[in-house]
Amino acid sequence: MAAAVDQPIAALIRDLKARGLYDSTLLIFAGEFGRTPFAQGSLGRDHNPQGFSIWLAGGGVRGGMAYGATDEFGYRAVENVVSIHDLHATILYLMGMDHERLTYRWGGRDLRLTDVYGNVLHDCLT
Repeated sequence: MAAAVDQPIAALIRDLKARGLYDSTLLIFAGEFGRTPFAQGSLGRDHNPQGFSIWLAGGGVRGGMAYGATDEFGYRAVENVVSIHDLHATILYLMGMDHERLTYRWGGRDLRLTDVYGNVLHDCLT
């Protein structure tokens, strides 16, 4: 699908930059899951929560970098593994919120938007 969205995404980024909105707008592009690197019969590839790509731009994200890597088959994240809690903590941080301060007690358990996990990925930020 990259070929179908490449030019529209580039146009959006150019437009945000031209209007002076790029640095204050967080762009997040992600799919539902990654896809397995192998076919599932004739039905295509299956969901793969063990290794997938998401990209962030603008809004305090350092540009021109990749963070993390999968194994040689593209099946499982093996380098700088990021949990969904880490991603959410980072997004909240970029929106000016401390995910740890969003903790509330319910049913005898501490809860928050990142559950009780998550680390901000400062290496990915400006």
